[in-house]
Amino acid sequence: MLELVRGNFTTPTFRTFAALVTGLIAQTGRCTVTGMLTGAGLTRAWSHDRAHAFFSRAPWSPDILGISLSHLIVRRLLPAGAVLTVAVDDTLFKRRGKKVFGAAWQHDGAATGPTPVGRGTCFVVIGLVVELPFLARPVCLPVMARLWRPKQGLSKVDIAASMLRLLAACHWGRRIHIVADAAYHGKALRNLPATCTFTTRLPASAVLYDLAPPRTGRRGRPALKGTRLGTPTDLAQAATFTSFQVTRYQRTETVRLAEVTCLWYGSFHTQTVRVIWLRDNDTDTGYDLALVTTDLTTPAPALITRYAWRWSIEVTFAEARDLLGAGQAHNRTRAAVERTVPFGLYCYTITVMWYALHGHHPGDAADHRERAPWYTTKTDPSVSDMVAKLRRTIIAARFLPIRPGQPTNQEIRAVQQAWAAASPDTAAV
Repeated sequence: MLELVRGNFTTPTFRTFAALVTGLIAQTGRCTVTGMLTGAGLTRAWSHDRAHAFFSRAPWSPDILGISLSHLIVRRLLPAGAVLTVAVDDTLFKRRGKKVFGAAWQHDGAATGPTPVGRGTCFVVIGLVVELPFLARPVCLPVMARLWRPKQGLSKVDIAASMLRLLAACHWGRRIHIVADAAYHGKALRNLPATCTFTTRLPASAVLYDLAPPRTGRRGRPALKGTRLGTPTDLAQAATFTSFQVTRYQRTETVRLAEVTCLWYGSFHTQTVRVIWLRDNDTDTGYDLALVTTDLTTPAPALITRYAWRWSIEVTFAEARDLLGAGQAHNRTRAAVERTVPFGLYCYTITVMWYALHGHHPGDAADHRERAPWYTTKTDPSVSDMVAKLRRTIIAARFLPIRPGQPTNQEIRAVQQAWAAASPDTAAV
């Protein structure tokens, strides 16, 4: 798997990259930079400076590595000519210390308590959402991540738009559907390539306008927008809702939908958009969800399904933190901070790709139920199962004898202890 992205590194840097990826995945303790060396079993063979230098000084680009992974995903996991679905979001990785580059007190959507605030580094992430034949839910595979710094000029929307334009240029000519939460809208998204559509949640305070009227032939600048239609609530009260079958979050339900074609002048300026309202209950008079999209052709039920796929990036954030220790590194310099979190997220992508291409077995879920019989409804392997299987493969390769012979008692005990640590039921993550 790692040989497929070898072209992003020099020969010495690639050896370090392969060792650190292996160490991060195999490590069941703290996934610091030295923890990666421990997971790879190289603490006695390599200086820890070699691992730190990979993030702080080595010549490689997280963006280019992510683009290479995106091409692998498209070629290996998607049908030929498939439309790409891209999820966009940001997340906070908590960090301590005054000298950590980019760390600040800021919004933390995953925080517990009445104030969703935490101190750390915030990364804007884009990932390809794919459906795998052995999973009932879609999975988001991160392919790019950049650090956002408060009060430093660029907004999160600016950073996301820049990454999306790069991704679209590297997949030139391929249709791309982008989904994001309500925080992602604004001027930076007006100039996305024509091959991209953007769908996000419409804020309740948005003001919608009718399409621009035809030219009158008189002198002066023609009108850029029509009459004021009002807020989403105003339009929903007068809209006609129709029942549709919608598939979202692994369930097919009957909901009521209404839509209108208009302008959201304050955000998308003169670009024509569709606004779709969703009601879960026939007795409601308002709406439960309002989406705005630049996709003018896809049916409304399919757009609801597409937007529901956005939640997969939230699941990816949680699993990358808990299972692979993304964001646990203690480095402080600018280059190291900007590279370590994308590296951890890419390890998540590499793990899922390895399992899909080389590790999946139809009996994996049944084996898990055999070990943990209380999971009576488990039918699909989880990402935890994928990580555990890859760890076991790494352990088996590490202890594979070069010369045929009987293993010693010490080697047997080492394998048994490492195998137990790799189990999803007992690993300390």
